[in-house]
Amino acid sequence: MTTRASVLAVLFTAAGPGLLFAPVFGIGALLLPLALVVAAGFAVSELCARRPALVPWRAVLVLVVGLLALSEAMLFPTTLAGLPTAETGRALLAGVTESWQLTLQSTWPARPDPELMLFVPLAALVAATLGLELLRWPLLALLPGVAMVVLSQAYVSLTGLTAVLAAFAFAVVAGLLLSTSDRAGDAVPTAARRSFVALALVVPTVVLAVAGAVLATVVHPVDRPAVSLRDKQFVPLPPARVASPLDELTERMQDPDEPVFSYSADHPVDRWRLAVLDRFNGVNWTPSAQPRRLGAELRPVLDVPRDEYTASIRYPGTETPWLPSQALPASVTGLAPLVDEASGTLMAYGRTGPAAYTLTWWEPRPDAAELRDAAIDPSARTGFGDLGQVPAGIADLAREAVRDDRPAFQTALVLEQFFRDNYRLATGSDLPSGSGWPQLRTFLLDNRRGTTEQFAAAYVVLARIVGIPARIAVGFRAPEETGDDVVVHNSDVLAWPEVAVAGIGWVPLDPAGATSGTGTKPKGLAEATAEAREQLPPLEDVRDPELPEDDEETEGTTTSDGEPFPWAWVLGGAGVLVVAWVGGVPLFRALRTRRRRRRPGAAAVVGAWAEARDRLRAHGVPYTPGMTPRDLAAATNDPLVVPGLHALARSVDVALWSPTGPAPTTATEAWTAVRAVRTGLAKRPFGARVKAALDPRTLVSPR
Repeated sequence: MTTRASVLAVLFTAAGPGLLFAPVFGIGALLLPLALVVAAGFAVSELCARRPALVPWRAVLVLVVGLLALSEAMLFPTTLAGLPTAETGRALLAGVTESWQLTLQSTWPARPDPELMLFVPLAALVAATLGLELLRWPLLALLPGVAMVVLSQAYVSLTGLTAVLAAFAFAVVAGLLLSTSDRAGDAVPTAARRSFVALALVVPTVVLAVAGAVLATVVHPVDRPAVSLRDKQFVPLPPARVASPLDELTERMQDPDEPVFSYSADHPVDRWRLAVLDRFNGVNWTPSAQPRRLGAELRPVLDVPRDEYTASIRYPGTETPWLPSQALPASVTGLAPLVDEASGTLMAYGRTGPAAYTLTWWEPRPDAAELRDAAIDPSARTGFGDLGQVPAGIADLAREAVRDDRPAFQTALVLEQFFRDNYRLATGSDLPSGSGWPQLRTFLLDNRRGTTEQFAAAYVVLARIVGIPARIAVGFRAPEETGDDVVVHNSDVLAWPEVAVAGIGWVPLDPAGATSGTGTKPKGLAEATAEAREQLPPLEDVRDPELPEDDEETEGTTTSDGEPFPWAWVLGGAGVLVVAWVGGVPLFRALRTRRRRRRPGAAAVVGAWAEARDRLRAHGVPYTPGMTPRDLAAATNDPLVVPGLHALARSVDVALWSPTGPAPTTATEAWTAVRAVRTGLAKRPFGARVKAALDPRTLVSPR
């Protein structure tokens, strides 16, 4: 018969790990469905305790009650009587087959929508059902909860103090389960059982959690997140080819008065982006977008000063999936779009009507001088894409344009100024189009006239040739006015290059001078870029930014090969060894004591003698093979220990030499004597007891 405490414990070990999905959905969204799983399991267990005839049906009842509760709580369609419908069944089936993958394809924290988060309470419900059925075997009843922990860590792994606290909480609940189990109580007295739970479960679990947290922090520090199931999960895009906004740029310029979209904002906006293109095969520019479903919020990756802005957008276009966006979107309400986190691109495939949504975004606010002297970001791999077959003369032009300066943001500004001084923006009806190598070669080496399409594409290829990571963005310059219903027209269409700057992100530039105007520049990155551009000295006076000098404090912190000395690995490994020693030695002894105590007949008495012997060895009492308990009593000469050893000697004599064999109580008497020995040793000085508890030599039996 199981107790209520053990039922609650197994339910919490099954549902509690569901809270580890808090980084994905937020803890508030998870509390109610997981609480319903616990309530359903407990209610059915109570019913079965009062109606024993229902026990064979307990698993089915838990599943049915739990599913009904989740259906009501997560607002799936039901009848007026609360009964499920066919649509309810389809929603629950989708929770099993699809919701886990939809969550992996979303940004985190994800929207707490039922179709995304349903798999968490469903997994907890299955774990609770299995745990209740395995409650007769307490250790096995913990396995479904452990499986839930593994599932949560496959999504988002915990490290550091959070991992330690989570492991400790699970260990405490698991200890409650083992300590309240009737099956565990059949073998070990209550006091001893509680002591065993504390030593053999809670302590080692916390020790292993600390060791795992240290390892996880060393192997995957904060700036290098751990690998998870989500890393390569993205929303598959429709196979149908979608026209690139870059290809439509010239066509839009032919019809300049056509309105495209409108927005309302009480602050200036620099520009709106539709798409970012970073792949070039010599003919076409395409995006390397890896879209996810936009979750509740996108958090900025870089820790730089920033402001938060909001605008309401009304976009009537349905022919393309691209939506007006910003480089660092934070959230979108009124629409559930896809987002490419690397570029800020928003997409909504399959729209059948106008889109109206509110966009909130982050605007970096760097210092202009720091931006001017900043280095490029070599980790921006998408900015170093293939260029196809570069025509003759282009590479020489690129090096001439930047005067062979080292790649840096200042060099990017020099290249921008090169285009402004030597090329002109095409106007009128005779507008060039295309951004493949044939068109770019003509633009760069022949007529030097083009739209922002040619300016942006030419800038990117020259920047990449000289080692500056760059990409093309396509969108619209924002009108200078603010307020309600600001209309963006085809005449505002724009393509521009962006370069990757270390510590700041992607910075938009304007080699065509197409966004220069007399209006107020919006605060943030556009203003800082304009100031950095103004601070640029004359080209003949431009010098490479100084490299940071080596810090004298770093001496002695590198290897002979110049690589940083792996202090984290060394200290982390030492920490793991210390934790394994401090927790492993007591754990091994606790398990060995339990194993010796559970032996049958005379073997349990011999185990008691071995236990007393090893305890005394740990306290420095000399022992040689062949000694008896009486010999050891003479060797220790401790009045607090000797009586227990003499009592143990009598039990050993009966077990080994009595012609009738040991009595049923002989083993109990032997272990009572061991307890007396341990009580005597517990009165020794604290330092001696700590040293004995951590002495690893007694883990090996003497030969």
